[in-house]
Amino acid sequence: MHIVAIAWLFVTVLMAASETSLTAAMLTLFFYGIAPLGLFWWLVGTPARRARRRRSVAVGELSGEPDQQHAEPDQ
Repeated sequence: MHIVAIAWLFVTVLMAASETSLTAAMLTLFFYGIAPLGLFWWLVGTPARRARRRRSVAVGELSGEPDQQHAEPDQ
């Protein structure tokens, strides 16, 4: 999956290099390269984030620590 991201950035850098102004090059690089790639990695990483969250909740339940989410404030 990393090779796809590298190839996509390579293409967008070449697109940005062919632009006539620096502003157009930066906007091309951001809107065609960095923003879509960030969205792609966020979507691809969703299952791993869910699994990590489930593991952390399961470890908290097994360790016997009190659930901080439902703790009442001290008086």
